[in-house]
Amino acid sequence: MTTSTHTVVGMTCAHCVTAVTEEIAQIDGVTGVEVDLATGQVTVESDQPIDGDALIEAVDEAGYRLAP
Repeated sequence: MTTSTHTVVGMTCAHCVTAVTEEIAQIDGVTGVEVDLATGQVTVESDQPIDGDALIEAVDEAGYRLAP
């Protein structure tokens, strides 16, 4: 199992958290997603390391972006 933490920019409410969580959860191999609205931190648990492009695309699809 792999755990990674990322910062998502632009989330302001519970709807944002739900949107990001749902999109990331659809990535193959993801087993858990935890979003902290106050810090913008997203912790992703997966069976194997997640493809960075897939993560960027999922967050973009939710309407936000990953911090560099």
